[in-house]
Amino acid sequence: MSQPSAQPSQTAARPAGNALLVIAWMTGTLLSFSTVAVSIRELSGTIGVFDILALRNVAGIIILVSVAIAYPSLREGFRPRRMGLHLQRNVIHFFGQYAWALGVTLLPLAMVFAIEFTTPAWVALFAFLLLGEKLTAPRLIAIALGFIGILVILRPAPGSLDPTGLIVLGAAICFALTTIATKRLTGTEGTFAILLWMNVMQLPMNYLGADKLFFLQIPDLPLLPLIGICVGGLSAHFCLTNAYRHGDAVIVVPLDFLRLPLIALIGWFLYTEALDPFIFAGGALILIGILQNLRAEHRRNQAARASIPKLKDE
Repeated sequence: MSQPSAQPSQTAARPAGNALLVIAWMTGTLLSFSTVAVSIRELSGTIGVFDILALRNVAGIIILVSVAIAYPSLREGFRPRRMGLHLQRNVIHFFGQYAWALGVTLLPLAMVFAIEFTTPAWVALFAFLLLGEKLTAPRLIAIALGFIGILVILRPAPGSLDPTGLIVLGAAICFALTTIATKRLTGTEGTFAILLWMNVMQLPMNYLGADKLFFLQIPDLPLLPLIGICVGGLSAHFCLTNAYRHGDAVIVVPLDFLRLPLIALIGWFLYTEALDPFIFAGGALILIGILQNLRAEHRRNQAARASIPKLKDE
């Protein structure tokens, strides 16, 4: 699943009381992402991946339109603006979503989540290549540790590399490119508009690959996974966005990484997937790289704010 880029906050230090709000929103995030993964795994035995994603898009549109009816201030998001950038973002995100969902059906859940966590490292690389942002030493370390973490997780050897792991790696790269486009969109567009156009644009993309009669199968689908895929995707992004609103990335990202042990335990309990120590070791390397970069960015932003002369009262 795509997630917001782990960028340091540009605002002043958060009040200590916000810690409980961050924990509450991140609890919702962890449960939502895990629910989506399990729902995809459960539904994949009945309908295809494109069917699942199209179903999620339909549910997303219905939920968002219903919310806009209740809150008229959100209706500004229906106005088509920057459609070229929306389309660019959603084509890339479409491929990332499909690759991630396909990986969930083929790989241990913990491996999928661990590889996905390389997304911030790819964001740093693409920000340098596409946006001209400076490639600092902490960012280089994050990229290097992300690459080493992938090697630890996949443990490639001659003739033994599982190509399905590369599918999820491709998803992480797509999510990074999506994050770059999202950063450009958020300058003028709100979260509601981005989510709305994501579902509107990706629905026909997914429907092209879906069984055209899959909607007739909905009454026969298991109820809990059906609810999980319809609600979990939106609630995951909503909760994660609010966590970043109330806390800095240096706090949110470590909490987000709790998804890895949580989904590993879920995979072990529901699907008897082995608790692979290499996945945890690789995930730890990826986390170390991202955290040291976040702390360096945070210190740099604090120094920049401190260097701005304060206005004196006349």
